[in-house]
Amino acid sequence: MKVLIEELHSRGHNITVIRPKSSWYINEKSPLYTSITIQDEVDEFENFFEEYLSKALAIERGEASGLSFLKLQYDLFTMLSRAHDMSCQLISTILEDRDLIKRIQEERYDLVLTDPAISGGVFLAHYLKLPLVLNVRWIPGGEGHFAIAPSPMSYIPLPGSGHTDKMGFTQRVKNVLFKTLTFLQERYVVSPHYDALIDKYLDYKTNIISLLQAADIWLMRADFVFEFPRPTMPNIIYMGGFQCKPSKPLPADLEAFVQSSGEHGFIIMSLGTLVKSLPTDIANDIAAVFAGLPQKVIWKHLGEQPSNLGNNTLLVDWMPQNDLLGHSKIKAFVAHGGTNGVQEAIYHGVPVLGIPLFFDQYDNLLRVQEKGAGKILKLSQLNGPSFGQFLQELLSDASYRENMQQLSRLHRDQPIKPLDLAIFWIEHVIRNKGAGHMRSEFYKMPWE
Repeated sequence: MKVLIEELHSRGHNITVIRPKSSWYINEKSPLYTSITIQDEVDEFENFFEEYLSKALAIERGEASGLSFLKLQYDLFTMLSRAHDMSCQLISTILEDRDLIKRIQEERYDLVLTDPAISGGVFLAHYLKLPLVLNVRWIPGGEGHFAIAPSPMSYIPLPGSGHTDKMGFTQRVKNVLFKTLTFLQERYVVSPHYDALIDKYLDYKTNIISLLQAADIWLMRADFVFEFPRPTMPNIIYMGGFQCKPSKPLPADLEAFVQSSGEHGFIIMSLGTLVKSLPTDIANDIAAVFAGLPQKVIWKHLGEQPSNLGNNTLLVDWMPQNDLLGHSKIKAFVAHGGTNGVQEAIYHGVPVLGIPLFFDQYDNLLRVQEKGAGKILKLSQLNGPSFGQFLQELLSDASYRENMQQLSRLHRDQPIKPLDLAIFWIEHVIRNKGAGHMRSEFYKMPWE
């Protein structure tokens, strides 16, 4: 979202960001926007993901019972339910503040731009009767396409199914079962929170999925270089890789470290922002593999320093990931499979060794692996020998780099850059006070 805000600001738009007071990633003060800060409950999920990863590893290694797996899934659903509940409470706080609502209405905003994974912003747009543009990959019921576009179960894999678009009969049956589970999750874990909000504040009967389907434009954070081919709709605009850009020069100390790698080049490893570090035994296994490589390694790792860290490995709290991926000496990217990192790897043509931890990461990496541009190392396989074997294969087999560079060429071979395309459609909605001419009427069809 920050990339879109920066670009809109550079083009002269005035932007207001509504943020919870507890937010750690949206600054209250910024030259790019004016903020409205809403009092909320303290974020209670700070350590959830590291605890979840530790428990998931124990289950994958056979160190915990089947009941532990069920408890872990229950904890995950509880966390998701709580996140949606907090979003609805935030919206309720806004709507109960008559002075604030009056001020928002008097500003005469042109549209609402929101990420619908947590859908409070979607509800607010409908309450204010403003055009709605979604910056979207995920919605409360799963991947965004499944709410708005035809999605035949025979060749469109459900997230979490572990399938590609090439499915046999058994896999298709499993795909339908996953669709059923996704529906039940949306209906009984997510929707009740929004149903209460709708009943209290809207003067018509609807549900959160119908409100999503009524959005003017869906700016989808994917493209068909990355995604499996599938049916789509006129108001879905593909902006996959919109945040990617040419690399900038590295800081002097980092450039010196990279140049010291000589002809062997370097590897970077990052598992994103949700997990600060891996369990000590796994971190030590990975450090030992890195120490035996001729390449230099830059590893984002915030935990205790591994006892066997090699002289060729640099631990950092933060790295300029895009600039490192665009460096001429990079050889591989060890990543968790988040959408942004995968798209940056595609943009720069860097093969990926993926270690998926949760959410969409396995599905993202599955698409890279299916295209021959990377390898997946599952948590159940994660140890020193397997990590070393997979990494050596990625480094020694030139086809991974060649395939990823082909994806990079395809991604860049477009008539308009993804970010420019996204901004055009946002401004199109502003100029025309919506984009109803591109929206199918199916969302208005009642079930009864």
